[in-house]
Amino acid sequence: MAKAKPFDPADYLDSPEVIAAYLTEAFETEDVAYISKAIGAVARSQGMTAVAEKTGLSRENLYRALGGDAKPEFGTIIKVLHALGIDLVAQPQKRAKVGYVKT
Repeated sequence: MAKAKPFDPADYLDSPEVIAAYLTEAFETEDVAYISKAIGAVARSQGMTAVAEKTGLSRENLYRALGGDAKPEFGTIIKVLHALGIDLVAQPQKRAKVGYVKT
């Protein structure tokens, strides 16, 4: 009987549009561990060695930080996203959780 290969999203992250959609979905979960794993999958899809070189961080630290068990520093996340060619963009929520006061 053949064994199924574990699913790895990195195998399917093959264009900037797919990567952006994947990360957007991850960000919408608001689950820090899931988001870290998603960023890690994108980094693996682009080559962790190349990402490590661009960020100045070691591959081992990146695997650890983006494995979902750790809570990576925001600076690390920004460095990785920039190395991947991803920008974070602020936009209003579709249904605002917090209102604002007009002055």
